[in-house]
Amino acid sequence: MEDDDRPRLRGDAAEKLSAESLDSYSLDELDVRISLLEAEIARVESHRLKAAAHRHAADALFRPRTDS
Repeated sequence: MEDDDRPRLRGDAAEKLSAESLDSYSLDELDVRISLLEAEIARVESHRLKAAAHRHAADALFRPRTDS
């Protein structure tokens, strides 16, 4: 695997969230938290799709031609 393909460590916020105790949250607070996390997942998925499209375009641009 090339270095550019590796995830970048940035003080992984998701790991910190998963370690947090949820015992003190009310049902309403948990519902809000779920909504926020779902919105974040959608944002990350959207960014991932854009990055994949950009990568695909770059690969197509720099792919060696095999004209016969």
